[in-house]
Amino acid sequence: MGRLKQKGKAGAAKAYMTRSAAVKKLQCSLADFRRLCILKGIFPREPRSRKKANKGSTAPTSFYYTKDIGYLAHEPVLNKLREHKAFAKKISRALGRGEWSIAKNLEDSKPTYRLDHIIKERYHTFIDAIRDIDDALCMIFLFASLPSNDRVSPSLIANCSRLAAEWQLYVMHSRSLRKVFLSIKGIYYQAEIMDQDVTWLVPYQFTQKIPSDVDVRVMLTFLELYQTLLGFVFFKLYTDAGLVYPPPLDASRDDAGAGIGAFSVHTVEKNIHISKSDNVGKTASTREVRQAIKTITADQSFVDEDVDIGSRDFAAKPSEVDEEFVVHPSGGEDAIPSLPTLQSLSETRKSTPTSLFSPYTFFLSRETSRTVFEFLLKSFGGRVGWPTSSGSGSPITESDDSITHVIVDRPVINKANESAEEKERRRKRKYVQPQWVVDCINAGKILVEDLYAQGTTLPPHLSPFGGKPGAYDPTVGLSHSEEVLAEEVPESEDGQSSEQNEVEEGVGGVVETVNVRDVDGAESLRAAELAAEAAGMEYGTFEKEVRKLQRKREKKEKAVDQDEEDMGKMLLSNKKRKLYERMKYGEKRRAAERETLQRRRREIDRKRPGSD
Repeated sequence: MGRLKQKGKAGAAKAYMTRSAAVKKLQCSLADFRRLCILKGIFPREPRSRKKANKGSTAPTSFYYTKDIGYLAHEPVLNKLREHKAFAKKISRALGRGEWSIAKNLEDSKPTYRLDHIIKERYHTFIDAIRDIDDALCMIFLFASLPSNDRVSPSLIANCSRLAAEWQLYVMHSRSLRKVFLSIKGIYYQAEIMDQDVTWLVPYQFTQKIPSDVDVRVMLTFLELYQTLLGFVFFKLYTDAGLVYPPPLDASRDDAGAGIGAFSVHTVEKNIHISKSDNVGKTASTREVRQAIKTITADQSFVDEDVDIGSRDFAAKPSEVDEEFVVHPSGGEDAIPSLPTLQSLSETRKSTPTSLFSPYTFFLSRETSRTVFEFLLKSFGGRVGWPTSSGSGSPITESDDSITHVIVDRPVINKANESAEEKERRRKRKYVQPQWVVDCINAGKILVEDLYAQGTTLPPHLSPFGGKPGAYDPTVGLSHSEEVLAEEVPESEDGQSSEQNEVEEGVGGVVETVNVRDVDGAESLRAAELAAEAAGMEYGTFEKEVRKLQRKREKKEKAVDQDEEDMGKMLLSNKKRKLYERMKYGEKRRAAERETLQRRRREIDRKRPGSD
């Protein structure tokens, strides 16, 4: 006889736990439970049967894995939260009694906790942390642009601003920026860090307002975790690049509005002192030899000096080169194709030139966003200057003869009393709108400045991130078949003349013999054209007949494919059939969207002046 199972002690009832039961087991408040779940990365789960998981009850509730709640019970942060709760009671009692010395002593011994061990638990490797910093960067840049109030402290905003500046400084230093998109929500950036694409969103520099219906406590909990994560990530990135972290901040330049220029980048000085007396009679291990080689290489590569971001190319280079696969010819008759190596696969990745703006010097007019375009231009080697009204620290002035481009965002204004020197200076420079910088970065080359000249209508600004495979691409022109389909006008059968019908019936047999979908059907199509010409059919009518035949055959093939698809769906399970239907529904919807956009494209091209 098997072992008897008690109700609610096995299966889903044991594997899942409700939120109220979890809070009761952990003996904490609901706010602390939410905080712990955010920090540890635990989220609600959906059981297969809610009734079984809730021990027969159908009341709506949230479920968690019992094992996850067991992990939370041993979390050190939970003990610190309990200590903080006791501390709050003691200090409130001391303040109520007027015991100020006791309250001061309690405040000095306030319990605190660290999240270092949580970062180590959630991110086992550094690559895992790089893949997960997208949301962290978005949150950091968002809070860096918010005003301080009773819920968001000024020190928190200052720390977010410092982290945001450190990230931008590293991206400029490593020349790792790849894509930029100016959207309604803000500016999307994408950088390539250790072969990983990192995308983040930066809001525009407008006056922000914190909505009253947003739970800031949840966002602050995420921000607390993200600040710790970015601190570890930035330290690793800076030290791997041989830089001092955190970068020194010049308080005077920061107060003057220098922005990123208030931070200075310094390389780490690595001096190796090898004493012969210390190493006599000792055998160095392989690990010590490798470490010594790396240290010598790093010492030759870096110098302890301030780094000019716009003067050198700091693109990250791999320290070791992978060996290429050597193909040895086999003795057999069939040749074995060469196998791809890690180096060849990495070289196939599309790379954007990191020194795109190196030959040019830019000047930002006062109406352009200095923080945005200083970051963009310096990330690709450009030399940037700005007026004093945009902040201090500009390396060049507006009258500098080395300026090649001026970024302006206002209409052309003709000055009546313009001097000859100013006219000559204006003639030598290119006055372009800010979109030109972004489009050049996305295109990977310098575009023609005339399309982005001051006061002109700008071309469409397209997203460089692309869509799913098969999606509509506005940069690609319509194919010949799509243009023919657009020009084709369906004709009614009643409007055709009897002579034309006789001609079509006479050549119908010739057209039916044409295998339009066959790859080798060029000769048969040519023979059908000659036969139709001998029968007196016009070439346009012959093309229409061929297209009609092609559509008929496509309909027949679709009908056959539909029958086979229906037979195959009958063999699937209910779950897989529903999943397949959702996939087909998504494909049809994307195809309909693509057709709609193509139809609009054809209408625009038809209405465009000069199009025949």
